[in-house]
Amino acid sequence: MKISNLTLSEYCSHITGDEPRLLPPDHKLGARLVCPEYSKSDQEVKTYPLPPNERIFALCWAIRADAGSAASPVLRATLAPAPEPFCYRLPFPSGEKTQLHTHDYIELAYVVEGEFRQRILGRDITFAKGDLCLIDKNCLHQDHLLDQPAVILFLGIANDMFSEIMDENVATQKIISFLQSALLKQKNVQQYLHFRPGSGSGSDSASGLGSASDPVGRLEDCLCLLLKELHDNETGAHYICKGLLLRIFRIISTEYDFSLSREQRKTMNWLLFEEISDYIRGHYATVTIQELVREFHFQEDYFNRIIKNKTGLTYSAYVQQIRLEHAEHMLTATDKSVDEITELVGYHNKGYFYKIFQEKYGTTPARYRKRR
Repeated sequence: MKISNLTLSEYCSHITGDEPRLLPPDHKLGARLVCPEYSKSDQEVKTYPLPPNERIFALCWAIRADAGSAASPVLRATLAPAPEPFCYRLPFPSGEKTQLHTHDYIELAYVVEGEFRQRILGRDITFAKGDLCLIDKNCLHQDHLLDQPAVILFLGIANDMFSEIMDENVATQKIISFLQSALLKQKNVQQYLHFRPGSGSGSDSASGLGSASDPVGRLEDCLCLLLKELHDNETGAHYICKGLLLRIFRIISTEYDFSLSREQRKTMNWLLFEEISDYIRGHYATVTIQELVREFHFQEDYFNRIIKNKTGLTYSAYVQQIRLEHAEHMLTATDKSVDEITELVGYHNKGYFYKIFQEKYGTTPARYRKRR
C-alpha cells in the first residue's frame, strides 16, 4: 500500500486498522481517546494531552461492525503525534454516549465518513459527511456513539496556536477576528460553530460563499497532509502543521457556510461589506469584479447583493461613486490636470468621464476646480 496516494478516509482507516500495536482494553490512555458515559451529572475537563511544544494533535475515530458479532459495533481510535503508532479498540452498545465534558483547548471535528452526533450545550446536533464543528474551550458537550460506520477526525489546537492562526489569516482579518470573537469572547451567545460545504447560492449562509473550485477536496487534502505529518512526527513537522492549519482555517472561513444568530449574522454581513469596500477603495482605479472573486472566493452576484443591501447601489455604481469622489478630491486638493486625474481614477475615455462627472456634480471638472 502506497501511503502517499491514500485519501483522507483511506488514511484514517489505515492508522486505525492496520497498526501493529493494539492497546490492552484497560490501558489508561483508553479513557483519553474515548470515555463512555459513567455519570449523568459529572462533567470531565479534558486538559491538553501533549507537552507545550506540541501545539496540535489529531484524534481519529473509526466505527465499524465487529467481525465477531454483527450486533456489536467497535470504535477504533488513535492519537497523533505519539511515541509509536498504536490503536485502541472499544466495543460499545448501540446508543452509547461519551461522558459529558469540556476541553481547555479548541477542538475542530471533521466528519470524514458517515455522520456524527453531538450534544452541545444541551442540544443534539447531527453533522453530516463533510461537515465541521469548531468547539470553544469550556463548551460542555458529549458524543453519541452510533452503530453505523463512520470516521471522525478531531484536531486539538492549543489556545496560543489558535490565536496565532487567527492573527495570521490577514487577508480576511475582520472576518477571522469575528470568528475568534464568536468562539472565545461571546460566552453567552454561542460557543461552537457548525461549518457546512458552501451551498453555492449564498442566499441562506452567513457568508454567501460559493466557488467553482472544490473546497471539500482541498480541505481533505490539507487534513490528510496534516494527519500524516502529525502521525509521522518527523523533524520540522510543527512548522508544516502550522502552515497546513492556516490553509484549513482559510478554506473553512471563506468557502464554508456556518450558522449564526440573527445579531451575529448582521455583524458578519457588515464585516464582509467592510472587507469588500476596503479592498475596492484600495484598488478603485483598476478593480474588477473578477478580481474580487479571486480575492474573496465569492460568486459575482454576491458582490452586487451585499453592496446593494448596504448602499443602495449596484457594484458598478458603487465603484463609479468611489472613483468620482477621488477625482473630486484631486481636482480641489492637487494641481494635476484633468487628463491625468481621468487616468488616475481608472477612466481611459475622457468623454465618458466628463459625462458622469457632470451628472454627479452638475458641472464640468474644469469648472468644478475653479470653485476652490
